[in-house]
Amino acid sequence: MKATYFTIFFFVFNSLLQAQIGVEKESVDGSALMDFPTGTAKGIILPQVENNTLMTDVTAGTLVFDGATAKAKYYDGTNWIELSGESGMSESLLAGTEKNVTKGVIIGAADSAAKGVLIFESEDKALILPKVIDPVNSVKSPTAGMMCYDPVAKLVCFYNGVSWSFWGNIN
Repeated sequence: MKATYFTIFFFVFNSLLQAQIGVEKESVDGSALMDFPTGTAKGIILPQVENNTLMTDVTAGTLVFDGATAKAKYYDGTNWIELSGESGMSESLLAGTEKNVTKGVIIGAADSAAKGVLIFESEDKALILPKVIDPVNSVKSPTAGMMCYDPVAKLVCFYNGVSWSFWGNIN
């Protein structure tokens, strides 16, 4: 009987790991692991690290808001690449509040070799950023490191603590 309960629990738990997640919405658009509603005034806030150059054992594809330079950066497997051209303003980190964990929350797979707070692991699904129409005017109190997507302007938008940066085809 225990084996039956364990088997049922295992399959239910495993299916939850493989599931698509809609945040504040009932269904997911397209092939997303995580999706947000259109027209929200909320975004994703990147983890703020004190200094990205002090990070060790970093996984390619890692995104952070670097407190030393107040810029969004990603790790390409060899180098840290700046995503925002101008420095912003970094918020003070509270000493000792970060937790040193080897695994964070993994979505899309049962396990991952990547290290991070929130890990998306999939061969055919992706994260869809929160869709914020005109974030400059819609988001009243953005936080340094916030990212979203403007579906009208078709731009990825990033707030560096001082101003917004936009990535995409700006005409």
